[in-house]
Amino acid sequence: MRHTVEDKGVWIVTLNQMSEQHTANTISTVAILGSGIMGSGLAEVAAKAGFTVIVRSRSASAADAMIASITKGLDKQVQREKITAEDKANILSRLSATAKLSDLANCDLIIESVVEDLAVKKQLFAELDTIVKPSAIIATNTSTLSVVDMAMATQRPSQVCGIHFFNPATAMPLVEVVRPITASDETMAAANAFVAACGKSGVQVKDRAGFIVNALLFPYLNNAVRIWETGTASMEDIDTAMKGGCNFPMGPFALLDLVGLDTSVSILDALYAEFADPNYAAVPTLRRLVAAGKLGRKTGAGFYTY
Repeated sequence: MRHTVEDKGVWIVTLNQMSEQHTANTISTVAILGSGIMGSGLAEVAAKAGFTVIVRSRSASAADAMIASITKGLDKQVQREKITAEDKANILSRLSATAKLSDLANCDLIIESVVEDLAVKKQLFAELDTIVKPSAIIATNTSTLSVVDMAMATQRPSQVCGIHFFNPATAMPLVEVVRPITASDETMAAANAFVAACGKSGVQVKDRAGFIVNALLFPYLNNAVRIWETGTASMEDIDTAMKGGCNFPMGPFALLDLVGLDTSVSILDALYAEFADPNYAAVPTLRRLVAAGKLGRKTGAGFYTY
């Protein structure tokens, strides 16, 4: 049985601010834009929670490949007895893929998870605004960028917010629910209800670069590279020290490689642009590795070789 936000006992008010009469509405159909690892994780989480999910990628082959990847992951979960074969079938029955934005016209919630580039996101939000129904909420999964800038690219800024899942979305329990100054109470209530329906722990965050986690995490990662550049210790010993001394699951260099060095530089640049704090200025080694195409795990080499 499909579970909607209504099933959780929460009614969501239609967000058409021009209407004199609000009608009860529920989030039942969710669109995920982006066919990368994060997009795949978001789609699986939402489908497992009982939502009908439409995955949109720029090409039909990429969208279909994401569904195939999710299917493969669900097969492994069945083998490990984490879910049943019936669970798998039900999850997949709620998933579909498309390359057309027009197929998202009747979705209740759209979550954008494309490249971390503000210009690209603003253009996408402006296009979505002309396609999706008036009551739809458009959310971004950005980890750092200004949500209000995306909201103002639309004619519905009160219906735009941030819903930042962490990677891998299927395993990480935290979601930062980001409120730009333009968002309505109804939009934020809907976003929080969706996060709760997905079984995640939502934290409420104002729209400031980096939100909570990245604003605290990336100065640490950046300074770890700075310490290595000064010759204080080797990468391996710095990673070992932070795991053993702070009980972190992985050291800063391993984490940078996992996040992606290009993504890390983009996040640091966004933080520095907002706060002008030297701790946010990406150290030279990060930029040189990115220039060399050594982006971490996804390219097979970064600080370490994979």
